[in-house]
Amino acid sequence: MQRRDFLQASAATALAAQRVLGANERIGVALIGCGGRGRGVTSYVPGIGGAEVRGVSDVYRPRREQAAAQFGPAAKAFADYREVLDSKDIDAVIIGTPDHWHAPMTMEAVQAGKDVYVEKPVTHNLAEGDKLVKAVEESRRVVATGTQQRSWKHFIEAKQLIDDGVLGKITFARCYWSQNYSRFGADPAPEVDLRQLDWDQWLGSAPKQPFDKVRFRFWRFFWDFGGGSITDLMTHWIDVIQWFMKSPRPSEVHAAGTTYTQDWLEAPDTVTATMLFPEGYMAAYEGNMTFGLLGGGIVFRGDQAMMTLTRLGYAVYEEGATPFEAVSLAEPTHHFARSEDTSTIERVDGNGTLDNMRNWLDCIRDRAMPNAHIRAGVEAAATSHWANKALREGRVLKLS
Repeated sequence: MQRRDFLQASAATALAAQRVLGANERIGVALIGCGGRGRGVTSYVPGIGGAEVRGVSDVYRPRREQAAAQFGPAAKAFADYREVLDSKDIDAVIIGTPDHWHAPMTMEAVQAGKDVYVEKPVTHNLAEGDKLVKAVEESRRVVATGTQQRSWKHFIEAKQLIDDGVLGKITFARCYWSQNYSRFGADPAPEVDLRQLDWDQWLGSAPKQPFDKVRFRFWRFFWDFGGGSITDLMTHWIDVIQWFMKSPRPSEVHAAGTTYTQDWLEAPDTVTATMLFPEGYMAAYEGNMTFGLLGGGIVFRGDQAMMTLTRLGYAVYEEGATPFEAVSLAEPTHHFARSEDTSTIERVDGNGTLDNMRNWLDCIRDRAMPNAHIRAGVEAAATSHWANKALREGRVLKLS
């Protein structure tokens, strides 16, 4: 059977061919895309238990060899990800490739009977969303997305406080994320040995173009492969906001962006986006890639209280505890601060990926829906794509 015929076979056939795991059998996991994030996500697999890394795949030989060495002799190195999908020893894949590969590779993987953990954003454009949801749901594979806050204890606790009405009526959510790309200097990208890179395979569906080491290293900020700060960073926070507020999509989107310092990137280094939601509130995002102090977080403002929420914890402040418009805050009425205890695997890891990975592997065993499920991933990505569309076209988007 030709691969194209195999990928067009019914989801039922793929499901029937999937190996059934025994109660005590290890889940065989492979990594596709062996950059720093992919290796970092996959590094949790051996410590969680009940799973092992059996394959790594990357189009750049030094990266896949580095990953194979990191994960040990059971991790076979593959130059072509399709060999991973054909392997009967591999039950599930982690996709850590550039964004333009996320949706097509996930669809191929579920059609091949694999469960999937795919990094965010799960789509590279709006057109991919419905196709991806349909492919995943028809395949009945377990697909989790890299919007890991959905599995993180203090984010779940913070959502419960909002569900309980502690903040009152929320009308505004502000999120922000700053990173410092100035630190990379005048020559930001390392040299690449082109003899060991399959550039055409890396490009995939992207327009054909000559190799460029900056685009290869910083693909997130080039439109052919990523979506800049908005898809890379805002997607995390807008997912949390839409999750907390039970909002699948905005009704109106405004955005602006420009470049002030990082002119070696294609996407703007400074952006804002404002989204109005039919549930009766507004969300705003601020991002810059010049100065990273204070990083990222969210502020929810209700008519009874305000919540600050970051990857370090959350705090709730009631109105009236300090004078109006005060620049300092009283003691919070509810709060959680992340522990720095690093003694056990049960600790939080600083970005929630450990909890999200554990949830995914548990759901593979139970055939349950993961916390960071595919519909949520598509919805968060879509809002980011709409914001980029508004930014690039210089207009307000009115969504039906």
